[in-house]
Amino acid sequence: MPKSGTVVWILRATGILLGGLLLIPGKVTAQNANETVKVFLDCGRCDESHIRTELTFVDYVRDPQQADVHVFITSSFTVLSGRQYELSFIGLGSRVGSELNLTRVLSQDASGEETRAVINEALRLGLAPFLGYSNAADEFSLVYGEGGRLEADEILVGDPWRHWTFNLYGGDFELDRESNRTVFDSRWGFYADHRSEEWKIRFRPYFNYDLVRIQREGRPNVRSSITRHGLDSYVIRSLGPHWSVGFFADYVTRDDRNLRHWLTLIPGVEYSVLPYDVATRRAITIVYRMGINYTDYFERTIFDKTEEWLPLHELDATVMIRRPWGDIYSGLEGAQYLNDLSKQSAEIFANFSVRLFEGFSFEFEGSFEMIRDQLSLPLGELSLEDILLQQRELATDYYFSVGFGFSYTFGSEFANVVNTRF
Repeated sequence: MPKSGTVVWILRATGILLGGLLLIPGKVTAQNANETVKVFLDCGRCDESHIRTELTFVDYVRDPQQADVHVFITSSFTVLSGRQYELSFIGLGSRVGSELNLTRVLSQDASGEETRAVINEALRLGLAPFLGYSNAADEFSLVYGEGGRLEADEILVGDPWRHWTFNLYGGDFELDRESNRTVFDSRWGFYADHRSEEWKIRFRPYFNYDLVRIQREGRPNVRSSITRHGLDSYVIRSLGPHWSVGFFADYVTRDDRNLRHWLTLIPGVEYSVLPYDVATRRAITIVYRMGINYTDYFERTIFDKTEEWLPLHELDATVMIRRPWGDIYSGLEGAQYLNDLSKQSAEIFANFSVRLFEGFSFEFEGSFEMIRDQLSLPLGELSLEDILLQQRELATDYYFSVGFGFSYTFGSEFANVVNTRF
């Protein structure tokens, strides 16, 4: 069948199927649709099915324009390496102008059940004022429990670890095997983090190994192995609500980038246009760093170097916004070697996801980088295997990436039912 005929056939079948589905009788599950509060739940890290199952005293809708209350939940890591949840209850429709904000903090070892219990408790408390204005207000009562309640704001007193947390990971191992092809990928490492109101410290060694082996009948086998090992570390000191300083030390060894030893030592300063205490939902930051880089190459480079010390500086500016209507993260990044100002790179990037109107959302991510600082390119010609298996870096003047998508949802406004079958 021609491709155009296939498309027509699929569209016809889809139309018949949708028409049949519309004829299926549906039970109205929201018995109190005109009595209780309509809620739009907006939480990327919540168990929404669990919430809908446990909190049945409201109606859940699929779009904020159908709601009386927009529940907007975001989370971030705390200075004690736990997680802080910020819940905003934003009145809509007849309740425009009403807003309630709650904060809940959980320790790093809180289980999934403990997290769900705390979030559900906060939702009950936050929705209570809005329920008081509904026609169903007489069906509710407020009960205060003295004991047995899971504490939401857990404060660690007398911490024997002095705000240090450690994480040893090694579970990211992947093996793909076919008759004539084997692919193995492994990643493991270690984290040591310290977070307090004044200090932020990290020490993170990591080890990555990739192997590709292809068996060819009657011809030599192809084998490619790539190692990417390194160390990320920094010490950051807060200087108030808008300023901080830091020192960064990074080490990398990568044979696919011709880097036997790559070491950067670079202090920096950051200015936050908005106070840091609101940075979980909106932030505008400017970072400047200046330091030195040492590189020892596996092979002689196109600039006739086997090793070199180079001074460099970097300037970054980023904007982050997380609001009920969507998320935006964009910025500019630039780097330049001070011994030769022509050796530089600059990147602009943008990622956003927004709701444009009822039922319609749009997502976009893109970046463009101008590259003039590929100092590690090896001298000589690259083989076809090097290129296809990405064993060597290719010369380029730029890097461009773009992706976008949209979704449009329509139909019943209610989203109360949770059905886990299949």
